[in-house]
Parts: sequence; structure tokens; C-alpha cells
Amino acid sequence: MLLWFVGGAIAIVWAVFRDPTFDVRLLIVGALLPDIVDGPFGGARVAHSIVTAVALLTVTMLATIGRRPLRRRLLAVPIGVFLHLVLDGAFGDARLFWWPLSGLAMPAVQLPSVARGWWNVPLELLGLVLLVWLWPRATGRAREPRSIGRGRSNGRGRPSEASAPVVPPAGKVSSC
Repeated sequence: MLLWFVGGAIAIVWAVFRDPTFDVRLLIVGALLPDIVDGPFGGARVAHSIVTAVALLTVTMLATIGRRPLRRRLLAVPIGVFLHLVLDGAFGDARLFWWPLSGLAMPAVQLPSVARGWWNVPLELLGLVLLVWLWPRATGRAREPRSIGRGRSNGRGRPSEASAPVVPPAGKVSSC
């Protein structure tokens, strides 16, 4: 599964933040990271635990103290990991989701994306549709409507002050 996690994560982040400067590349890394880490072990393991996601968030916050621009950028990775757990339905197996808080023995659980079987096909198609629809919006590459003209939109459907027409001061008439 690839498109479901990528498209779903981008859709959720776009719906919540609506920030075209959000680094979707790092979000994609985070959204795929749990399956990349756990996949070679043949099932859902440490990376599908909420404790791992919280630990990653904590490390990111501590490592970026005093470096706000870097923090803002790197937070996309733990956000992606959290969204992977949501989109994967990882909370369906409480023993794995809360590991090691639910006991140190690692439960033998199939990767949720493998356990879903054929249900992955519609999810992948939905992920593709979300990507095609949201990619320009989420990356800030959407075309502005022609009604705005040459100016830039301020996000409220009106031209920004920088693009407003220049009006000469009262009493002065410009000659053409």
C-alpha cells in the first residue's frame, strides 16, 4: 500500500492546516515509515505502536529546541507516522497499539495493509483520487482563478493589498 497512506495523509494535513508551505515530502516519509520499518520482519511490530510515534515526536521536539524553522519542517515526519497508524487502523489490535505498555511480549500481528487483502484495491484508488485532487493545493502549486487577474489572492477570495490598483492622491490627475 502506497497511495492510500500518501493520499490520505496529505488530505488530512491539508484539511487541518491548509498550509501550502507544509513539507509534504517529509509527511510522505512519515506516512510510509511504519511499513518500511516493520515490513521486513513479516508483520506489524514496533513501528505500529503509539508509543513509538510519541517517542519520535518527543525526539523531534527535543532535538529542535531553539530552531523553530527546522522544527516546523521536521514535525511532518511524526505527523505522518501518527496518520499512518490512523489510516492503517493499527488501533484494531490493542496489544500491538499500546506495546510495550500492554506487556513486553510482541504480539504476532500481520501488517494491517496485508491483512486487508482485496480491500486495498479501493483504498489505493481512493488514495490516487485524493493525490490527483489535492497535490496542487497541498504543495501550493494550484492555479489561481482568472477572476483574480494578475494579483495574488490573500486566501479570502480578494486580491491582496500588494496587488490592489494604485489610486492617485485626490486632487492630482495624471496625464496620459
